[in-house]
Amino acid sequence: MMETPEQFGIKDSERTRCEIWTRVMGYHRPISSFNIGKQGEAAERKYFSEKKCRDELNRKL
Repeated sequence: MMETPEQFGIKDSERTRCEIWTRVMGYHRPISSFNIGKQGEAAERKYFSEKKCRDELNRKL
């Protein structure tokens, strides 16, 4: 069962919006300030995981 904020007595109007930042051209910016094309590009990004890569490499050996 998934818990909702209302179960804890928190209303949507009382919640704080979570802002996602990313590094672009050497400095950090919130994704919400990107134009629509850049937001789409950010959504399609693939993230590197060293552990996942290492596990995959070990399976191939």
